[in-house]
Amino acid sequence: MFLTYMETVTKELVSWMRGHESSVFSISVHASGKYAITTSSDTAQLWDLDTFQRKRKLNIRQSVGIQKVFFLPLSNTILSCFKDNSIFAWECDTLFCKYQLPAPPESSSILYKVFAVTRDGRILAAGGKSNHLHLWCLEARQLFRIIQMPTKVRAIRHLEFLPDSFDAGSNQVLGVLSQDGIMRFINIQTCKLLFEIGSLDEGISSSAISPHGRYIASIMENGSLNIYSVQALTQEINKPPPPLVKVIEDLPKNKLSSSDLKMKVTSGRVQQPAKSRESKMQTRILKQDLTGDFESKKNELPDGLNKKRLQILLKGYGEYPTKYRMFIWRSLLQLPENHTAFSTLIDKGTHVAFLNLQKKYPIKSRKLLRVLQRTLSALAHWSVIFSDTPYLPLLAFPFVKLFQNNQLICFEVIATLIINWCQHWFEYFPNPPINILSMIENVLAFHDKELLQHFIDHDITSQLYAWPLLETVFSEVLTREEWLKLFDNIFSNHPSFLLMTVVAYNICSRTPLLSCNLKDDFEFFFHHRNNLDINVVIRQVYHLMETTPTDIHPDSMLNVFVALTKGQYPVFNQYPKFIVDYQTQERERIRNDELDYLRERQTVEDMQAKVDQQRVEDEAWYQKQELLRKAEETRREMLLQEEEKMIQQRQRLAAVKRELKVKEMHLQDAARRRFLKLQQDQQEMELRRLDDEIGRKVYMRDREIAATARDLEMRQLELESQKRLYEKNLTENQEAVAKEMRADADAYRRKVDLEEHMFHKLIEAGETQSQKTQKWKEAEGKEFRLRSAKKASALSDASRKWFLKQEINAAVEHAENPCHKEEPRFQNEQDSSCLPRTSQLNDSSEMDPSTQISLNRRAVEWDTTGQNLIKKVRNLRQRLTARARHRCQTPHLLAA
Repeated sequence: MFLTYMETVTKELVSWMRGHESSVFSISVHASGKYAITTSSDTAQLWDLDTFQRKRKLNIRQSVGIQKVFFLPLSNTILSCFKDNSIFAWECDTLFCKYQLPAPPESSSILYKVFAVTRDGRILAAGGKSNHLHLWCLEARQLFRIIQMPTKVRAIRHLEFLPDSFDAGSNQVLGVLSQDGIMRFINIQTCKLLFEIGSLDEGISSSAISPHGRYIASIMENGSLNIYSVQALTQEINKPPPPLVKVIEDLPKNKLSSSDLKMKVTSGRVQQPAKSRESKMQTRILKQDLTGDFESKKNELPDGLNKKRLQILLKGYGEYPTKYRMFIWRSLLQLPENHTAFSTLIDKGTHVAFLNLQKKYPIKSRKLLRVLQRTLSALAHWSVIFSDTPYLPLLAFPFVKLFQNNQLICFEVIATLIINWCQHWFEYFPNPPINILSMIENVLAFHDKELLQHFIDHDITSQLYAWPLLETVFSEVLTREEWLKLFDNIFSNHPSFLLMTVVAYNICSRTPLLSCNLKDDFEFFFHHRNNLDINVVIRQVYHLMETTPTDIHPDSMLNVFVALTKGQYPVFNQYPKFIVDYQTQERERIRNDELDYLRERQTVEDMQAKVDQQRVEDEAWYQKQELLRKAEETRREMLLQEEEKMIQQRQRLAAVKRELKVKEMHLQDAARRRFLKLQQDQQEMELRRLDDEIGRKVYMRDREIAATARDLEMRQLELESQKRLYEKNLTENQEAVAKEMRADADAYRRKVDLEEHMFHKLIEAGETQSQKTQKWKEAEGKEFRLRSAKKASALSDASRKWFLKQEINAAVEHAENPCHKEEPRFQNEQDSSCLPRTSQLNDSSEMDPSTQISLNRRAVEWDTTGQNLIKKVRNLRQRLTARARHRCQTPHLLAA
C-alpha cells in the first residue's frame, strides 16, 4: 500500500509514500503541517511532510490491533488507542511515552471504537458498541464523566466536537452518530440534547463539521449529500458569552438529595441542581475575578494564553519552547484563519507579476518555490501594491519556508506582519520608506553619534545600513535559530520593536563597522551573517525601548497591534494610490506595448524564419545536388576500381583453383597410399592376431599335453602302486599256495608215513627196498610238480609285467605323436598271454588234481585282474587319441 500527496490547486502529484502492507483508514496531520500519521490495522507510521520520508514506525503485537493514532490539537502529543482499550500519549519529537490512561471501571467497560478531542486538547471522548460515552480529562489523566445516551442508541459510529467561536477551544457540544443513522448533538457539561440531524427513514452514513462549526456535511445512506447550517438548527450554540458580572442569589431553603446530582441526556430543558457549598465557592471566585479581568483584558489572547505572562516567560528563557512556538505565534498574532477568504485568493491563480519567479529566485525545492509563488500571488490579489513590491519575496521567504505546510497560516502571518510591523513602509512607494529610516537614524544618533558620524563620513545612508535588514527581516544576517528567537521577541512586543532591532544590530556591530571604510564592505556586512550574539542584540533592543526619549521613540509614531479581521481580510491601502495606479497603468501600457512589440517581432521573426528556412532549403537543395553529382562520380570511380579488383580477383581465383586442384590430386594420392597402408596394417594386424591365436592355441595345447603327461604320470604312479599291490597280493597268494602245498605235502607226507607205516606193518621186511624206491619216485614227482607250479607262476608274472610295460610305452609314444595313425599293437596279445598258460597247463598236467585245481583258480583270478587292467588302459588310450585328433584338426580349420 502507498499514499499519494496531491497538490489541491494544480491537482498534480507531489509525492507518494510507500510503507503500509494493509489499507490505511486514518490520517492525522500535525498543527504545523510538518508531520503526518497514517494508521492501518497492523501499524502506524510517522511521516515528515517536508521530505516525504518515513520518520518512525509503530509496531505492535499481532494479537493487539490499532484502533486509531492521531495528534492532539495545538500540541506535540500523539495519542495511540489500541483495540484492548489501552491509550498511550507520546511525545512527537522524541516518541517518549508521556503517560497511559488507566482502565475504565468494570461497571461501564466498553470496547472503544471511535474517538474525538476538543480543540484545546484537554478532553477526550470515546465510544463503542454501547450507549455510554466516556469523557477523559487528559490533563488529570482520569475518567471524569460517563454519559448515558438514550436507550434507542445501541452503538456509536462517529464522534466529533462542534467548534465554537466563544469557548476558546474548550468545545462543549459533541456530535454523536449512532447505529440508527441519527446524529445527536449534546452538551457534555449539562448533558442536554441540543438538536439532532438525520432520521430513521433518511439515515446518515458519515458526517463532518466545518472548522468554524458553521456547517455540517453529511453523506446519507441513500447516497445524497446534505449540508446543514448550525445557526439554523439552534440558537443556543451561537449565544454570546455570559456577562462577567453576575448577581449572586440567596440559597434556597430546601435541600437536595444525592440522587438529584445525577444527570442524563434529555431532550427538554436541563435541570441544574443548586449546590450550597459549591455555589459559595463559585461566588468567591467571581468576586476575585471582577477587577482582574478588566485589568488584563488587553493582555488576554485566544486559546487561553496571556500576553503578559508570555512576555515574562520570554524574558526569563530568551525564547519560546520549540514545540509550542507556532501555537504561541498564532495566539500572539490572533490569526483568524479565514479559510474561505484565503481560498478565494488562491482560486484566482498565479499573479502575472510572479509567473517567472523562478528565474529571479532559483530555489532548488519545487515545493518551496510553488508555495512562495502561491503566497505572493495571494498577497498581490489582496492588495495591488504587492504585485509591484520588489522586496516582497525577500520579506516573505523566511515565513514561507517556516510555514510551507500550512499556507493559510503563512499568508496570515505575513499579512499581519505587513499591517503592524511594516506600517508606513509604502508611503514613499516605490522608494524605500524614508520616514521609517529617519526614525531609525534619529534613534541611532541619540544612542551612538560616533557610529552615525562614521556612516556620514563614508557616505553610508540608512538605505544601506538599515533598509537591507528591514526588507529581508534579518533573514540574511541570522541563522534559523537566531531568527526564530528574534521574532519570538518581535511578535511579543510593540511594532516599534523591529525598528529598534535595526538600531541595536548596528550598535552591537559598531566595532567591525567602524573599521570598514569602503562602501562594498558595508554592503557585504549587511547582506551576510556576522559573528554576533543575538542575545546581546535582544538585550540591547529592550534597553533602547526603555531609554529612548518619547519624542524620537518609534512607538509614538506607530500604531499598536491590530489583528486581522475574521471572515474577510481588511483592505490594505496604506500607499500612494495615484502612484500605484499610475505605475499600474504604465505597467499595463508597457505590457501592452511589449505585447504588441512581441507580436510584431514574432511576425517579423516568423517571416524572417520563413525566408531563412527557404534560403536554407535552397542551399540544402543545391548542396544536395552537388553531393549527388560528386557521389555519382565517386560511384563511377568505385565501379571501375571494383571491376579491376574483380578481374584481379578472378585471376587470383583461377590460380587458387589450380593450386587447389594440384592439392586435391596430392591429397587423393596421399589418401590412396594411406588407404593401402591401412589395408596392409589391417592384414598385418590380422596375421598378428592369428599368430597370437595360434600361439595361444599352442600354449593351450602344451598346457593340455603337460596336464595329460601329469595325468599319465599320476596314472603310471597309480599303476605302479597297483602293480605293487598286485605283486603283494601275488606274493601273499603264492605264500598261501605254498602254505597249502606245504600243508598238502605235510598231509600227504603224514598220509604216506601212515601208509608206509601201515605198509611196513603189512609188508614184510622183504619189501623194504621196493617201498623205498616207490617212495623216492613219488617224492621226485611232487618236487617236479612244485617246480612246475613255481615256473608257471613266474611266467604269469612276467607276462603281466611285459603287458604293462607295452601299454605304458604305447601311451607315452601316443602322447608324443598324437597325429600319427595308431599302429596295431598287441595283435597276439591273447596268444602271447596264452603261451605261458598253455605251457603252464601242459606243465601242470603232471600235477596232482588238487594242486592243479588250486593253480587254475589262481590263474583265472590273475587273468580277470589283467583283463580289467587292459580294458582301463585301452579306454585311456582311446580318450588320449580323441583329444590328439581334435587338436590336430583345429590348425587346419583355422588355416582354411
